[in-house]
Amino acid sequence: MAKLAIEGCLTALVTPFKGSAVDFDQLARLVDWQIEQGVDGLVAVGTTGESATLDVDEHVAVIASMVKAAKGRVPVVAGAGGNATAEALALTKASEDAGADALLHVTPYYNRPNRRGIIAHYREVVRAADRPILLYNIPQRTGSDLPNDLLAELAQLDHISGVKQANNDNLALVDGLELYAGNDDILGRTLDLGGAGGILVASHVVGPELRRMVDEPDERAAIDAGLKDILAALGVGPAAMTTKAALNLLGHRAGIPRLPYVEADPSEISVIRSALAAHGLLEPASA
Repeated sequence: MAKLAIEGCLTALVTPFKGSAVDFDQLARLVDWQIEQGVDGLVAVGTTGESATLDVDEHVAVIASMVKAAKGRVPVVAGAGGNATAEALALTKASEDAGADALLHVTPYYNRPNRRGIIAHYREVVRAADRPILLYNIPQRTGSDLPNDLLAELAQLDHISGVKQANNDNLALVDGLELYAGNDDILGRTLDLGGAGGILVASHVVGPELRRMVDEPDERAAIDAGLKDILAALGVGPAAMTTKAALNLLGHRAGIPRLPYVEADPSEISVIRSALAAHGLLEPASA
């Protein structure tokens, strides 16, 4: 059984665009910069990576590009889930062929399968996989929750090794699964429980501070409190929109998100700029 051996802070990386096309050169630069910032891993084409707006060829090309740019320095986890089991199976194979170290599988969305359907779905997925699988529980988007007793049952399947938990009310260790914070605001709680780390958005801009939460448990609560303004600023809109706005302000050309996401408006950019300046990431004169 393939097992997950990733701990610490992973960035759910944005997919930069130049005009309407994926900007692969800038994607490679973002990979390098994130690694320089000390992240422990990268997640390709997750929610913040705008997986829902990429076609299949783009989706796989982004994974392959990130694997190539990472050069084995950190693991790359590939978003490979889908609302149709056949799609998830195809993305599983394509992600592994592209060199992903592990797979992130979101619960099938929109269909809202019942418990038996979810189990049947993952039984098919694990048959197609050779890499460790990280479940992604985000009921506010999928319409279906993975309660802890169901997670424990899924943990018995080959390759299923962890869960990215984005249901803040369901945060608990489950036998057989590594626990990763799926929302930035529960990283501290996850680590305090003995979880492996988090798949994060704010690490795009405050990666070193989030790393300190892993490395300095005695300072964890204070660091967490000091990041509330950044988390609030990045929460003024969808993560892909606000994170790209923050990166653009910092000089990392991320472009704008694809529809139905829209570009951050001036008031949203002002909030983001102020938070970045308060953390010394922009000159005060720019705020």
